[in-house]
Amino acid sequence: MKTKVFIDGKEGTTGLQIFERFEKRSDIEVLLIDEDKRKDVNERKWLINSSDITFLCLPDAAAKEAAALVENPSTRIIDASTAHRTDPDWAYGFPELSAAHRERISSAKKVANPGCYASGFISIVYPLVEAGVLPKDYPVISHAVSGYSGGGKKMIAAMDGAKTKEMFSPRQYALSQNHKHIPEMQKICGLEYPPMFNPIVDDFYAGMVVSVPLVARTLPKKYTPEDIHSVLSQHYAGQRFVKVMELGGGDTLPDGFLPANTLEGSNQLQIFVFGNDDRILIASRLDNLGKGASGAAVQNMNIMLGLDEAAGLV
Repeated sequence: MKTKVFIDGKEGTTGLQIFERFEKRSDIEVLLIDEDKRKDVNERKWLINSSDITFLCLPDAAAKEAAALVENPSTRIIDASTAHRTDPDWAYGFPELSAAHRERISSAKKVANPGCYASGFISIVYPLVEAGVLPKDYPVISHAVSGYSGGGKKMIAAMDGAKTKEMFSPRQYALSQNHKHIPEMQKICGLEYPPMFNPIVDDFYAGMVVSVPLVARTLPKKYTPEDIHSVLSQHYAGQRFVKVMELGGGDTLPDGFLPANTLEGSNQLQIFVFGNDDRILIASRLDNLGKGASGAAVQNMNIMLGLDEAAGLV
């Protein structure tokens, strides 16, 4: 029997990417809403409650309203918005963080899909806090660069039709330290204080690199890049979609540059460790639309259904 899936918000960037990942799957039946009923709450409610899994690809307020429409006890929800990522009643959808995270996802009725920047940040910081490398009160700083697709349809249209030099230059934003992913970064990693986060959007479509610098002399004890690499490698040993790369990048970075868009279209996340005994730089690379959004959502669905978590993903 096919799993019935409804994508509430299929017309958005994340919804379309989820839909595309189902096109070659014979085990999924996507429930489609008539175009003229996309904003009909009764039609959406019927489809949500007719589904086995509903993906919410909506703005935060709309996602909360949609979640409240669930009446069928068998319907399970994966929310791709920011609305429920710090809600303790929702499982956090990053299964590689720990066995407990994976187990909770597998049995959950409600899963909050991680944010794209947050996935890169948390993949680095969570294991280091868990291992005691980073104290929970450490003043964490993170810099990140992303393709413009992370801004959704409005930014995609603006960039695709850009006519000014400024639109094609790297642009820092969220300068007042109010980026919507910061609460998620802090809570999931168990940090006592919000991290300082410096996101940059650039003139390429998809992909991102999130980096976290560490000054070794500020840590509780002496750690070398080799030590940090070992901690992260042990944490993610055996994971399908998260891989700690060779120390310093090795053959992956023959020219010494770390491009942000090489994982476009995949659900992979790569972690790199660079630096020296005084200054250590950790970076994660992923597709902001893959492991940072729709790929992660499909992976979570696979786990919830007891399937191979890589089904329909690369």
